[in-house]
Amino acid sequence: MRSKYSRQAIVSILAGLLTFVAPSVGSAESLAGKIGDKRFAPTLSLDPKEACYKSYLAYIAASGHSAYATTFYSRVVDLHIFCSVKLNAPSQKAAEDIALRACQSGFKRWKVKTASGGCAIAVSK
Repeated sequence: MRSKYSRQAIVSILAGLLTFVAPSVGSAESLAGKIGDKRFAPTLSLDPKEACYKSYLAYIAASGHSAYATTFYSRVVDLHIFCSVKLNAPSQKAAEDIALRACQSGFKRWKVKTASGGCAIAVSK
């Protein structure tokens, strides 16, 4: 008789734990296909061979924390657009830092200045 009550107690405890654990399982879903935090709309060419377009598509497809950084674009004065992406970083903040530094390094590498300023994070997740 005693084992019958023990079994019922264990079942009710496990059922209670399941109600708390089940919602957290959904929070571990993949980020693939999601835009994330959009700060501004990046200017993208629709040419599938263009590097920034490929980088943006890779960002969208990434399943982990990622960031896409690019220069602001002014059609009147800026001829150069730099972009960078960091895919599947340990955290959103780490992805943003790495993508931003990589984008800004283009200014030093090619010795170019833009009227609209430097780089900024366009989207991150």
